[in-house]
Amino acid sequence: MSDGAALAGPDGAPRCPWALSAPEYVAYHDEEWGRPVHGDDALFERLSLEAFQSGLSWITILRRRPGFRAAFADFKIASVAAFTDEDRERLLADAGIIRNRAKIDATLANARALTEWSPGELDALIWSHAPDPAGRPVPKTLSDVPPVTPESTALSKALKKRGLRFVGPTTAYALMQACGLVNDHLETCRARSAP
Repeated sequence: MSDGAALAGPDGAPRCPWALSAPEYVAYHDEEWGRPVHGDDALFERLSLEAFQSGLSWITILRRRPGFRAAFADFKIASVAAFTDEDRERLLADAGIIRNRAKIDATLANARALTEWSPGELDALIWSHAPDPAGRPVPKTLSDVPPVTPESTALSKALKKRGLRFVGPTTAYALMQACGLVNDHLETCRARSAP
């Protein structure tokens, strides 16, 4: 039984315990989670997937990510913003994604809202909420990792104020973790100091 501290992975190297339940998690943890992500389309994808994950396990989204990318035109903001009612019906019938009407509608609405933003504005807004790493204690166990922070609450408010949906403080913090705005790899995790 883990106390929430890093555990040995398949290669013997210590990892965050959440990463060890499936091979897809190991790869995602080692190669993506916590690495800086920039670019409006890339951040739109992450924001959309975090919204779809709300109430579900991340592995559910990770395993369907290829289906999401195919269904949502690789999350190109301009392409998704141009989706029609027929596209919406196609999405609602697509077994390769999560067919949640509210989340699909939010993704389409968010893309349309983002077409009104200047290039790079989503990237700049999200990254302006990255906390100073020096002011954050390094987590030793999973219980040291908060579900929400003042910065994620502020990011959520800023995104909502600009018309985006399904971007609550918990979703905003998951985005911050996934996209490298914060480093929540545990102290002894192999990925903590990975390049």
